[in-house]
Amino acid sequence: MKDNITQAGQKLLRAMARHSDIIMQAYVKGAVDEGQHSPQVLDNLQSLGILWRPDIESDLRLRRIVRALLEEGLSDERNRQVDANIGSALAKVTTLVAHYKEACNKHRFAEAESHMADLTELTYAMIDSLKQGVRGLWSRIHKEFGYVASIDAKIRENQLAQQQVTDILSQLEMFHFDKLAQEAGSNRDLRRLLVVTLQSNFAAVTQELSLVQARLNELLGRFREFQGRTRLLKGFVLHLEQQPDYSPQNYAKHSQVPNVFNQAQAIIEPAAVDVRNANHEAELAQIVGRIKAIFHLRSQTPQAAAQTVKVEQSEAVALAENKIRKSVEDYFCHIIDTGARLSALDYHVEHKLEFDHEAWIYQVIGGYEALPTGDKAYFGLEKSLRDHPQFTGNKIIEDVALWFN
Repeated sequence: MKDNITQAGQKLLRAMARHSDIIMQAYVKGAVDEGQHSPQVLDNLQSLGILWRPDIESDLRLRRIVRALLEEGLSDERNRQVDANIGSALAKVTTLVAHYKEACNKHRFAEAESHMADLTELTYAMIDSLKQGVRGLWSRIHKEFGYVASIDAKIRENQLAQQQVTDILSQLEMFHFDKLAQEAGSNRDLRRLLVVTLQSNFAAVTQELSLVQARLNELLGRFREFQGRTRLLKGFVLHLEQQPDYSPQNYAKHSQVPNVFNQAQAIIEPAAVDVRNANHEAELAQIVGRIKAIFHLRSQTPQAAAQTVKVEQSEAVALAENKIRKSVEDYFCHIIDTGARLSALDYHVEHKLEFDHEAWIYQVIGGYEALPTGDKAYFGLEKSLRDHPQFTGNKIIEDVALWFN
């Protein structure tokens, strides 16, 4: 284990010494000019955790920890911007925004560019600090706090991680994007940095923290379950040590078996018809269908009489349908001959038809809809509608008007 750490540390330090020009360029200018260096070298520095890219459109920057190391070694107080206290960092953001806006108003563009670089570095340092905290929590969760041995120690580490999540959430509450937008004003660079970049990373960190909290609660429940079982087992072992002649009773011979031993399922489970069980729906439907069929066979009238009644009803219906259909055809022919607009109810009253008003209007609409597409184009149909008094959204057809185009 120590040999692996030593080799990894030596590899990291050799890479920093070999590419010190790239590191100092990123430290002084705030970003790396990728056109001046090999992509393989830059990828290697990213994999080692020396450089990082905040998003796809951003330049490569130094990691917060590397920048802090250089600031400490160089005693560079001007660039010591990283602060664990988010409130202090936000206050410094406000101060730098004021410096930048003042320099722009007085046309000191070199000073304004310097303030913008400091503000950009501070903003990304805050983002990196929050993401680094979330990554550290996930690393401990994935290992399930494997660096401690006992269950009690795992529970304490879990509670510590939950407290750290609470601390990060309390830091996130300090972000007031309405105030940051007001500070940025109409400046595009400031709005992109203080509103768009911060808000997108704020949402990502908040979502990650919600997942972290859920996972921590799940692990805490598992650890407490293990703790309870361990205590029960330890108590039983202690009981055996204090009473070496202990032997368990034959609980199978007792009428009341303790629940801890009564784990066997019943051989024959109680059965009953449950009409609310969706799994029995098909079987119950078949049973009800057979009952209806038997009742129908028993109560059926003689076949001859049923045939006679059906013939008479069919003829009556056929005659009524033919009569109202003939009247509808006469109504359409009247419209064609006169070429005037005439409502169905006016025609019904004028010719003293004996059909029901509702059936007559329904038949007129059906006759119009049954026309071929070419013939239907010669007619115009308009419905007189009114709202239903009880059911909202429903309409009642009171009359239809027909005319010949």
